[in-house]
Amino acid sequence: MDIIIAALMFPGLFLMIFLGIPIAFSLAVISVMAGWFAFGPMVFQQLYGSIYSAASNYVLSSIPLFVLMGAILEKSGIAKNLFDAIQMWMGKLPGGLSLTTIAMAAVFAAASGVVGAVEIMIGLMAIPAMQAYRYNNALISGTICAGGSLGTIIPPTVIVVVYAALAQLSIGALFAAIIFPGLIMLSLFALYVLGRCLLRPQDGPAVAAQDVERPLGEKLGITFKALVPPIVLMIAVLGSLLGGIASPTEAAAVGVAGALILSLINGGLSARSLNDSLAMTVRITAMILLIVAGGTMFTGIFAVNGGDRMVAEIAGSFGGGQLSVILFFLAVTFVLGFVLDWTSIVLICVPIFTPIVRSLGIDPIWFAVMVLVTIQTSYLTPPMASSIFYLKSIAPADITYGQMCRGVVPFIMAQLLTLAIVASFPAIATWLPDRVVGF
Repeated sequence: MDIIIAALMFPGLFLMIFLGIPIAFSLAVISVMAGWFAFGPMVFQQLYGSIYSAASNYVLSSIPLFVLMGAILEKSGIAKNLFDAIQMWMGKLPGGLSLTTIAMAAVFAAASGVVGAVEIMIGLMAIPAMQAYRYNNALISGTICAGGSLGTIIPPTVIVVVYAALAQLSIGALFAAIIFPGLIMLSLFALYVLGRCLLRPQDGPAVAAQDVERPLGEKLGITFKALVPPIVLMIAVLGSLLGGIASPTEAAAVGVAGALILSLINGGLSARSLNDSLAMTVRITAMILLIVAGGTMFTGIFAVNGGDRMVAEIAGSFGGGQLSVILFFLAVTFVLGFVLDWTSIVLICVPIFTPIVRSLGIDPIWFAVMVLVTIQTSYLTPPMASSIFYLKSIAPADITYGQMCRGVVPFIMAQLLTLAIVASFPAIATWLPDRVVGF
């Protein structure tokens, strides 16, 4: 009977989500219903323990600080200066505005790590610029969606903080592990855009020289002012963390302090921008931590009802040892990405997958990187693609849903190629963590 209850928890969860009930409350309701069969009226005391455990996790306290750092950078006008600076250097290339968008997304993904915020921010600036040069709408859509998704794989990113806390991994090690895969993916994105626009110049015309031409000294000055500060901030955050100088929360605090200083220097720090940044931080943090609490309850009750044994038996039934288990877990993660956001996927899957992965001798860092790339790919994959929904909320009416879906397909292929490369050469994910000072 317990196994049947565990098996019904996921269909019940999907049903509630499709009915429009928020994910956090869906997780909590299903947990209470399934937990009643295991504990009866004592289920509430059991679930309280799960909530307390999540609420007292010190590592998760870095989440609001990382979110606040990104919010301050977004609201202060630094993003606009960065877009203009990168456009000066890349605008004259085929597909130059798309390349500019991807480069900017990479920098702000590293500075923020919040996928939705990065995508909306770059979309509001890049869409008018690319449409002014009559860029192909599918290319516009794919570029912005793919660029926004880099918030999952370019450190520091909030998803890594949550994943590492649940899997009992070093956050610094996991940040180090995603650096090379992130660079590979970024390179594949850029190569696709450049190749497409060389073959089909009408899809992404170069920017007119008079629009980006500046004296070299002026270009260097603008670039230094716009590009160097965010990169220095990123190095300060990651350097203090990877070097073992600061804990994740302290490194995030360094990021917030740096973002405030940069905003002040940039002239974008005002009472209104600070208030908007704080409001955004409260909304995003509350959403994440409510889902963390609900996900912790869900996975705890799922395990009590024998769900972990059921998953292990299903994985073992495929045969093939480690490979079959990895493929099964990645497939489950990918399918869940159609319905759930990243927080829910990580909260549900990681506690179930991790013990099995460790018992089979699979490197948990390598496996974590593959899961993160898979989650990122699910962001882009229609019909339930979070990145497309973010873009739809800000795109003009002439960019259709069909164009968005066609536009993301080549970038999905690039992400799958990145996943295949990491799977084939585990050292891409494990070499740097093994050599970073402090681990």
